[in-house]
Amino acid sequence: MADLRSKEDLLSARDGPSSIRRGRPQKQSRRKKTHWGVYGALAPLAITLLVFQYYPALNGIWNSFWNWNPGFTSTFTGFDNYIRMFGDTVWWQSFGNLGIIFAFSIVTWVFPLLAAELLVSLRSQRAQFVFRTLLIVPMAFPGIVTALVWSFLYQPNSGVLNEILRGFALGDLAQNWLGDSRLALLALLFIGFPFVAGLPFLIFYSTLQNVPKEIFEACAIDGVGRVRRLWAIDIPLMARQVQLLVILVIIQTLQYGFVAYVLTHGGPDNATMVPVLYMLSQAYDGQAWGYAATLSTTLFALTVLLSAIVAVFRRKDSTTNVKGL
Repeated sequence: MADLRSKEDLLSARDGPSSIRRGRPQKQSRRKKTHWGVYGALAPLAITLLVFQYYPALNGIWNSFWNWNPGFTSTFTGFDNYIRMFGDTVWWQSFGNLGIIFAFSIVTWVFPLLAAELLVSLRSQRAQFVFRTLLIVPMAFPGIVTALVWSFLYQPNSGVLNEILRGFALGDLAQNWLGDSRLALLALLFIGFPFVAGLPFLIFYSTLQNVPKEIFEACAIDGVGRVRRLWAIDIPLMARQVQLLVILVIIQTLQYGFVAYVLTHGGPDNATMVPVLYMLSQAYDGQAWGYAATLSTTLFALTVLLSAIVAVFRRKDSTTNVKGL
């Protein structure tokens, strides 16, 4: 038996490396075949992205240096469109409005945060499900429906808001909400009130749900109030999620324009003009396609730049946390 074992050991010792050597090429060949299959499966998607996403974007950047006239002869203008953009007062005014919209979006996070805190504190799972559904369902409604409903509320003559004011003998406060340049932007900002049914609510709620219950119970035992717990525990735990939300809000704000287009078309007196809307007006109303491509390219560059800045801060913050500094 000892001899047989020694022979088997010798055979395995002799054949082992060779079997490994024989096995490796087979595994490598299988991997190569699998990789080529994945590449082949991704190829149609990559080609579709190149044709319908990257080519229009790169074509827009190229046309920003031309007096672009689709279907006719275009002339090269160099940086003339960019020089015109820097002297365009309406363009800068649109960015001023965009800054107000961004600041207002950040402030309104108070409402979804408060709703998430209240929802998590509910003991009944059934009640949590009902309220969570009620808060999330409005996200499924198309934005055009919400905008049209609010346009009815803001009607200057028979609108719901002015009728309510008249019903309480406050008819003097009735306004032309969307037609007054002093009120139009404020009226647009309040569309979507109370600002709960949205992405911030879902992120805050999911983060609070992942907090261990023992932390909340320990706070209750130590007599830590709800407000103090919010500032000392809940908000610091949401730091990463808040940074992600900032990136999303930056991108969303720079692309803002749909509601303004439906309700005010940027007026009155450009009071609700935003960059995207101004770009569209230059392209379709002014037929200045090259200049519109310049505005679009600038907007794209700003989106990438601001997102990169926030991403760098996120990376520094994560590195600091790892080092425990």
